[in-house]
Amino acid sequence: MSGAHSHPHPEPHSHPHHHGHDHGHGHAHAPANFDRAFAIGIGLNIAFVVIEAFYGWKVDSLALLADAGHNLSDVAGLVLAWGGALAGKLRPDARHTWGWKRASVLAAFANALLLLVAIGGLAWEAVHRLLSADGVAQAQGGTIMAVAGVGIVINTATALLFMRGGESDLNIRGAFLHMAADALVSLGVVVAGALTLWMGWLWLDPVVSLLIAAVILVGTWGLFRQSLHLLFDGVPDRVNPLAVRALLAGLPGVAEVRDLHIWAPGTSQVALTAHLVMPAGSDDAFLQHAADELHAHFEITHVTLQVMRTPFAPACDVAH
Repeated sequence: MSGAHSHPHPEPHSHPHHHGHDHGHGHAHAPANFDRAFAIGIGLNIAFVVIEAFYGWKVDSLALLADAGHNLSDVAGLVLAWGGALAGKLRPDARHTWGWKRASVLAAFANALLLLVAIGGLAWEAVHRLLSADGVAQAQGGTIMAVAGVGIVINTATALLFMRGGESDLNIRGAFLHMAADALVSLGVVVAGALTLWMGWLWLDPVVSLLIAAVILVGTWGLFRQSLHLLFDGVPDRVNPLAVRALLAGLPGVAEVRDLHIWAPGTSQVALTAHLVMPAGSDDAFLQHAADELHAHFEITHVTLQVMRTPFAPACDVAH
């Protein structure tokens, strides 16, 4: 039997350094490039919480004070996401052979939970105000609109810092969604404040809050589901496991694919292990070709293949 890994090491079945470089670049570039984005985002949001809390206290607006508390959860969400990104860059050791990449999945999951709790609080407050008919006082509308307008700018700017990393890294996507959701909340507050000043509709503010909560819930549920899925070593959404099995089974000389496992050690890396039954055996060129194909078609960057002429162990993967 023989094995292959898609990252460089001195063993006989290693792949050339160009493949290993892709592997390293593929899962390390996002955290490395987003350190400044996290620092700027956290700084901007702490400043906004202070501004919002001050004006909420000054005009005695429960809405602004509540939103200041909600924005404080954003700071916590960004700190969590940054911590996950930094932990993912820590080098592996003898006791943690994967390093700390799973921290980014945990951060994405915690970020989704925080958002869901914030949505629940927003909806609860909206329903309470709707039932008690305690809308935004018209005299405060101008101040509330101005502060919420600042919130739109800050939250949109912070979200844009993370937009380009959302497709390749679930943790960065969590940070983007969190900030985009808050920009939407601030926009809703401005619109509701303007219509309340213009038409005197005190009921509009809580209704808009409920609509915003529903929109955020739809976006957050996907993040929650995906991060929970990855925590249980599920196959990442962007990889089709049946297509992976078909690719391996279709390689020359492969009689059977057994014990195929695909999972994500972190939010931006996919790993695969499999046993290939090959009666004629294999060589280094075959193993390199297999790993290159998996990388090219599925962006699987950490591949370990074990080749056997005859199956000597019972298969432990799902039946096909």
